[in-house]
Amino acid sequence: DSSGDPSQQEAKQREAEIRNTILAQVLDQAARARLSNLALVKPDKAKAVENYLIQMARFGQLAGKVSEQGLIEILEKVSQQTEKKTTVKFNRRKVLDSDEEEDY
Repeated sequence: DSSGDPSQQEAKQREAEIRNTILAQVLDQAARARLSNLALVKPDKAKAVENYLIQMARFGQLAGKVSEQGLIEILEKVSQQTEKKTTVKFNRRKVLDSDEEEDY
């Protein structure tokens, strides 16, 4: 088991390098800076945006480098897709002295 651990770390490191290479090719400097700032605050959202960008790059859907404004638009799309809908449900309790019942 212990011999498999370093190879797993190497695989993760290679995957991270590949991700960074692809992101460097598709993002301009300002967009990369914004994405790194996002990764510090919300790593899960940054990962989702990175995956989205890499997928678009692999399918050839990106024309040129993505600017900071383009990244902001992608962030908004990802936020809408992952937005958690919060609902508030009121459980009304019956009060002993309700108007529906007659007082005796």
